[in-house]
Amino acid sequence: MNKVQNISAIDLFCGIGGLSYGLRKAGIDIKVGIDQDKSCEYAYSKNNKADFIGDDIANIQGKIINEKYWQDDQIKVLVGCAPCQPFSPHTNKVKGKEQTTKWNLLNEFLRLIEETNPQIVSMENVSNLSNKDIFKNFKSTLENLGYHVSYQNVYCPDYGIPQKRRRLVLLASKFGEINLIPKTKTPKKYKTTKDAIGHLPKLKNGEKSKSDPLHFTTELSEINIKRIEASQPNGTWLDWNEELRLECHKKSTGNTYKSVYGRMSWDEPSPTITTQFYNFGTGRFGHPEQNRALTIREAALLQTFPINYKFFKNPEDIALTKIGVHIGNAVPVDLGYIIGKSILRHLNT
Repeated sequence: MNKVQNISAIDLFCGIGGLSYGLRKAGIDIKVGIDQDKSCEYAYSKNNKADFIGDDIANIQGKIINEKYWQDDQIKVLVGCAPCQPFSPHTNKVKGKEQTTKWNLLNEFLRLIEETNPQIVSMENVSNLSNKDIFKNFKSTLENLGYHVSYQNVYCPDYGIPQKRRRLVLLASKFGEINLIPKTKTPKKYKTTKDAIGHLPKLKNGEKSKSDPLHFTTELSEINIKRIEASQPNGTWLDWNEELRLECHKKSTGNTYKSVYGRMSWDEPSPTITTQFYNFGTGRFGHPEQNRALTIREAALLQTFPINYKFFKNPEDIALTKIGVHIGNAVPVDLGYIIGKSILRHLNT
């Protein structure tokens, strides 16, 4: 049972609230989420019962946050997941002003830590970030500010998340040593794709569920239907006949993208859910046995959003590409829960 009272969190780069919802599930009160994508406001506020500020973090002043959302006697928790694209291997080669601005988001996070002086900080991001100088600076600055810092690269199935997502999780505390709780699952007990989505109604190519507006598929072309029919769980396009292969597959560079146009397996966690999970051609997003790509509902469940999570106000608000970005960019709810439990264990001991 949570013995800690009067603890509250603020979520930077909150998106639609995966991290916040996980913290709430663990027992931490959420005051406000901040994200420059204003289309996230409905889902964030509706599910987390918290305020939403739709603005660039560079425009947010720590003094205002302290005055409006935190009281002096509270244990203050500042969490966030800066947009990860700048730190991924295939995008950090990009040069120019836009890329520099994105990299600077982590420094803006650091600025708000300095200005608000929370007792607890948590940062989640791509595992590749731990090798970057900007992360090393982030960590050393926290230590210079008096925080005890730990971080680890988390393999999400180790914590009951049905997805082969790898993430960097940093925890920092002014009170003393803080660490993520021990792994909760062994490989034999990993939650599988079937565990997460196997109960959903079957759908044909291009079909929509009558009972769930988020359970619908994009319609595959005739050639892509033939490709997915020829695909095996965890197989590659090498399983296809020559006439089904794309021109890029016939080049030497194409050999490095074996999972593109791939079919998932029921018996293990899913691949990492990205913002284009609904597109059969952008990754291993073919359904394990049905000849189609993933639906929004399936991706949300694989990201551990509960079935009653509200992503839109009205059915006509459903926009596949927008909700795809919302869900693909989210912190898995259950990873947020693990972070929350780690914070509370630390404070209780």
